[in-house]
Amino acid sequence: MTPENQDWDPFQQKIATLLARVAGARDRAAFLQLYQLTAPRLNALVTRILRDERLAEDVLQEVYLNIWNRSQSYSSTRAKPMTWMIAIARNRAIDRLRLNRTTAPFLTPIEDIDVADHGLLPLDAMLEHEKGQALRSCIEALEERQRGMIMAAFYEGFTYDDLAKRRGVPLSTMKSWIRRGLAKLRQCLDQRQ
Repeated sequence: MTPENQDWDPFQQKIATLLARVAGARDRAAFLQLYQLTAPRLNALVTRILRDERLAEDVLQEVYLNIWNRSQSYSSTRAKPMTWMIAIARNRAIDRLRLNRTTAPFLTPIEDIDVADHGLLPLDAMLEHEKGQALRSCIEALEERQRGMIMAAFYEGFTYDDLAKRRGVPLSTMKSWIRRGLAKLRQCLDQRQ
């Protein structure tokens, strides 16, 4: 459970150590410190997906409850701690979007959102690991339409159905565009290894 990855940056090592303390001893002080260090980044992600600050606050509470309850399942051999926490936050936010789909429109522009975190955005944080440069280059090499759809689906929380409606194309067409884009991305990454 303790971080054995010496190549991680100090921030990732600190987060892994705090997660280990939360999982092992249910250490509330470690959890508070974990929250203080990571909440701005997770809040930025959740707010970006939900486009509603009040709703994002509710979801963020659910995210940290989930992190508290699932801290024992975190494995430093499978993912960096922030990547693991970002996945939890992203999934919880998308679940909430789907739950609220019929009651609130969410396909509004996100450019005007002002988030308190002036550090790296979650996507940027994930891209900073050792394969980040290759991933960034491969994403940038994609056709603009595919790149935009993949980024919207995987990093902004839009579903395939949402994207199909947004672009005015059938759902099967959208799935094909994204599937082909992911195949090109995978091929590019394989060539760089």
